[in-house]
Amino acid sequence: MSRTLLIGDEVTLPATAGAATSLTQASVVRIVNVSAGVATVTVDTAIGAGNSVSMTLPAGTVEFLEKAHNSVIFASAANVLKASKVGFTA
Repeated sequence: MSRTLLIGDEVTLPATAGAATSLTQASVVRIVNVSAGVATVTVDTAIGAGNSVSMTLPAGTVEFLEKAHNSVIFASAANVLKASKVGFTA
């Protein structure tokens, strides 16, 4: 059974690529959609790199996202996704 290790404070993900964050070099991020609708999280290798990938999160869902520590993430709109730097324990 895996357990979540909280490493960083929860933050609201920025809504623009130019403000994207690595969440303090996180390689695992817990993301929750706090809105009443779907939201999209986008991962890019660096701010402005232009080689992003995205996925949709239904309202009220939680997802654990693994990414390169230097990759940055942002949300499709303001105040819809919250994220924390996490790890897993045994």
